[in-house]
Amino acid sequence: MPDALTLPRPDDWHLHLRDGAALAAVLPHTARQFARAVVMPNLSPPVVRLADARAYQARIEAALPPGAAFQPLMTLYLTEATPPEALIEAAESGAVVGVKLYPAGATTNSDSGVREVSAVLPQLEVMAAAGLPLLVHGEVTDPAVDIFDREAVFLERTLGPLLERLPTLRVVLEHITTAAAVRFVDAAGPQLGATITAHHLLATRNDMLVGAIRPHYFCLPVLKRARDREALLEAAARGPSRYFLGTDSAPHAVDKKECPAGCAGSFTAHAALELYAEAFDEVGALDRLADFASRNGPRWYGLPENDGEVTLLREEWAPPAAYPFGAGALRPWRHDKPLRWRFVG
Repeated sequence: MPDALTLPRPDDWHLHLRDGAALAAVLPHTARQFARAVVMPNLSPPVVRLADARAYQARIEAALPPGAAFQPLMTLYLTEATPPEALIEAAESGAVVGVKLYPAGATTNSDSGVREVSAVLPQLEVMAAAGLPLLVHGEVTDPAVDIFDREAVFLERTLGPLLERLPTLRVVLEHITTAAAVRFVDAAGPQLGATITAHHLLATRNDMLVGAIRPHYFCLPVLKRARDREALLEAAARGPSRYFLGTDSAPHAVDKKECPAGCAGSFTAHAALELYAEAFDEVGALDRLADFASRNGPRWYGLPENDGEVTLLREEWAPPAAYPFGAGALRPWRHDKPLRWRFVG
């Protein structure tokens, strides 16, 4: 068993940074480990135009720690009112790497999202022609569908028909959680990629619900069954593939998580690579973490791999119970259990 692990400097292809004081609190965690990150646009109000994305990018860059070498990759929030010409402008600018589709009501700040994909077909046709990727939160919001089945139903009802209709549309199915999603991605062509979070590789719904309700394990899409986790581990650890690292690190203040109606989201940016290393170590695949973390994402997005390397040591440590988060506090995922790897830079 190796006691040290060195990787080409990785990227995070799905990240929530929030804004204002919250942004300043969480950004250093990601900038410490990753060269780039795809930043989600679900602010309030959302990032819907190129000008919004440029302004948000400037706020991120202004919040970086001195000397940090980190590039935010910006996205737009797709609404039914998004003008197709705004997407053409974004694609031609080179300043936007993708457009996010949130089903309305699916997760945090998704009220402005899409109610029916048919309502945004003109926009998606423009994106397909321009080669601008669609980044998808892949769940239905039909209240008649069990929460543990929402991803699988979305693939059957929505994404499958969409890819048949627009076969050249490039799509990232974000934070996949089920064996059904792995089968779907495997059966699709090269236009479909997928991100996988560390918490879905390491935990199941039992971790969230058995013995006590653990609110910091509550995320959307929700944690699934043990067989789903096994399928995700197998997919992530294949080596060169269309699966890549996306933490979906989603910070919420403690009082918004530990309450009767707690927000969905797990903050993992404090130890992102350590958590992924633990998952890959579990299945004897540390030698394939570099593909998943550092190579597969740039290959799919058509971007160069990063220069430089990062190193982790096999060393047990415990994160703090909380980090500062604006005027409040932020509880990290796995704050109650030691981590087995330590990032040393």
